[in-house]
Amino acid sequence: MLTLISCSPGGETENPQRETQANPKPEVITEKQAPSTLVASIEVTNPSTFVREKSPLYFSYAELGLTADSAQAKILAVKNADNIVQSQAIDNDSDGAPDGLAIAVDLNAKEVVNLAVVADATAAQTSFPSYTQAEISHKEGGQWVAHTKSEGFKEYVGGNFINVEKLSPPAHYTDHSNWIRYEGPGIESDKVGYRVYLDWRNGFDIFGKKVSDTILQGVGQDGYDSYHEMQTWGLDILKVGSSLGAGAFGRWDGKKIHAISKVSQRTASITNNGPIYSSFNIAYRGWEVNDKTLDISSEISMVAGSRLARNRLTFSDTPPTLVVGVVKHPDTEFIASSREVPGDAFIYIASWGKQALSEDMLGMAVFIRKRDAAGLVEAKSSYATAIKTAGNIADYYFAAAWQGEHNKGVATKEAFVDYLNQVQHELNQPPRIRLKTALSQQAKAQPMTAEQALGWSKKLADSELKRKTLKYYNGGWDTNRRRVPVFEYDIIGILPTAYDKLAEVTGDAKYAEVLPKITGSFIGDDGSIAKYSEDKYNIDWVAPGVAVLRLYKRNQEEKYKIAASHLRQQLENHPRTSEGAFWHKKKYPWQLWLDGVYMGMPFFAEYLSLFENGEHLEEVVKEFTLTRKYLRAPETGLYYHAWDEKKQQPWADKETGLSAEHWGRGMGWLSMAVVDVLDFLPQDQPELRKPLLDITEEIAATLVKYIDSETNTWWQVLDKPNHPGNYRESTASAMFTYFFAKAVNKGYLPEPYKQVALDAYQGLINEFINVHPDGSISMTNQCLVAGLGFGRLGDYDYYMKERVFQNDPKGNGPFIFSGIEIYHLLK
Repeated sequence: MLTLISCSPGGETENPQRETQANPKPEVITEKQAPSTLVASIEVTNPSTFVREKSPLYFSYAELGLTADSAQAKILAVKNADNIVQSQAIDNDSDGAPDGLAIAVDLNAKEVVNLAVVADATAAQTSFPSYTQAEISHKEGGQWVAHTKSEGFKEYVGGNFINVEKLSPPAHYTDHSNWIRYEGPGIESDKVGYRVYLDWRNGFDIFGKKVSDTILQGVGQDGYDSYHEMQTWGLDILKVGSSLGAGAFGRWDGKKIHAISKVSQRTASITNNGPIYSSFNIAYRGWEVNDKTLDISSEISMVAGSRLARNRLTFSDTPPTLVVGVVKHPDTEFIASSREVPGDAFIYIASWGKQALSEDMLGMAVFIRKRDAAGLVEAKSSYATAIKTAGNIADYYFAAAWQGEHNKGVATKEAFVDYLNQVQHELNQPPRIRLKTALSQQAKAQPMTAEQALGWSKKLADSELKRKTLKYYNGGWDTNRRRVPVFEYDIIGILPTAYDKLAEVTGDAKYAEVLPKITGSFIGDDGSIAKYSEDKYNIDWVAPGVAVLRLYKRNQEEKYKIAASHLRQQLENHPRTSEGAFWHKKKYPWQLWLDGVYMGMPFFAEYLSLFENGEHLEEVVKEFTLTRKYLRAPETGLYYHAWDEKKQQPWADKETGLSAEHWGRGMGWLSMAVVDVLDFLPQDQPELRKPLLDITEEIAATLVKYIDSETNTWWQVLDKPNHPGNYRESTASAMFTYFFAKAVNKGYLPEPYKQVALDAYQGLINEFINVHPDGSISMTNQCLVAGLGFGRLGDYDYYMKERVFQNDPKGNGPFIFSGIEIYHLLK
């Protein structure tokens, strides 16, 4: 599930968090009796303690189990009990054909809403109010004459405006050519409208709206002056000048901002024009900059109930330094959110003051992920931040909040900051989604067998082979991190290892090829490791050593042994706590994390067994016993995410040094580590094995207590299932399933835990696997990443802010592992 925009503030803006119940629905549309076919059921949970009106959701047809050209896709409707919820087929990738379904749903504070997506020809014809619009028009029936202000250009006289779906101004067109109505494409929601100058200025302007109706069709029909004066609908409220205006992008040369001016062609296209979602695209062809020529695609979209406009930028080649921002008017105040947030979280920059042309108060803002913001720039006419364009893409939002909006808009700085913070919260915590499609339910209907369990592992492995697994080679592309791969624990270690284990069970060569193609690509002929530095002492980078050892065991190539020895050398020199636990990283001094136990100890144990006759295995065991000593809560049996021996980190309790919460995947890493390390502790050394066997039994007993009884899965924060925003999390659930299944298979846990393993695996499939019409599958509701420090405070709110993803290697690998172990359990 992709949330188009996670922000549509409810109620009046002076105090956006004042309500705990939504306003009465303005219109309830009751479905007439007609045949319906259930396509999908969707549970939507508001993670916030305030109302979200018209909260926008998007599901691709593939996510709904449909093909775009299917008969059902053409007659979709959405119901909440007997009421029809507003929805719209949209073209999300601007290729001219619908890709999925947008939904606008009202959510009370912390409310859970159950929606049904149905194929119903009658319900699909339901008429809804229009809250959004995108349009562009130009004159015809007149003539071009010499421009009265700009030599070498022309202006248009006479004629009438006609709306078009696509428009490329001729070369003699420029600003004030009087040919395009209000000088470019326009877009609006029920809250506000924006226009983009389709000329060398590339400015973004604002239409302040006094009404919630769509109004753009009437703006400027009588010329270019009326909309600068107050009308019954509102007016143009911003003086853009030479600035970025209300959220435009430009080039930064280190001293000043330049508009995207020198291009060979601009083409504006209306890509969606519907009641709850509208968008237009501007294609900039032949942008000449820094001795090269680039093309740019800018897709600007809006949803019902929101002031936000989203701008998705795509570049044909690496662009120069770009900035986004808003105009800097005299006597306005610059506002910025804290940067002490996770890297994927949204931050904002904004301006506030009496800067509307109507002499009213006006606030403008840009929202961008922290990882994509490269720092503020000192510009004369704009408040702006430089942006990063990893993968030659950029994605941000802009917004304007006008005092005159609906005659009851944002009138004070305090109300504007409240609005900004609510938007930031909604962007960072989209609604929690549980999706069950008819196609998926059909695929899961048969009782679980060994072959079926193995089949699910194969399906996800095959799906990811088609999507991105083979991109992770040295010099390739790390899709989810949007960068060239480095020697990462998940893409270079866990995932290739999962494919190799799958190859061992199935004998399929395509799975066996992944390990040398991905992990092997990082190992030089001399045993050197690309994109790896020992002196960073990052224990995450030891984890791929397990995959390197698998390569060595295939044919004893010396280069793999040498590479593994580099990782062994890192562990030899790696800094430790006073009692000998490995620091997580050199930049995280004196810190022991649950993640790090898995990152380092399975490799350490196997290396010692292979090359050092098992000497020093007590060092491996000590890592677990120290982890238990310092991170386990004796009253619950749960483990905290991390511990700071010096008790100095912002996230660390000043008395205990512990982080605040019991993160699911953190304990998942530990649980996988203990059963994997036991493989290498000799049977004839019970004194080494007993501590880990005891920990295994403790973890098992604890996890059973905290399993979700409804689904047999586990939560993102394990002991707070009913807290706002918490969700059933798939990567931890896969890890725990693997833990139980392998521990029973190996005899580390007694037979009664077999049923726990089987129930957990069935829960994993039922809750998190989505089947697509092409036969591929996706693993949903994955916490993309979580850590501590550098803006990550480790409190409950932090774990709710990290992005919820699908098909990430940190979950895909353990899912494949778990299917293999369940296969052995049922064989």
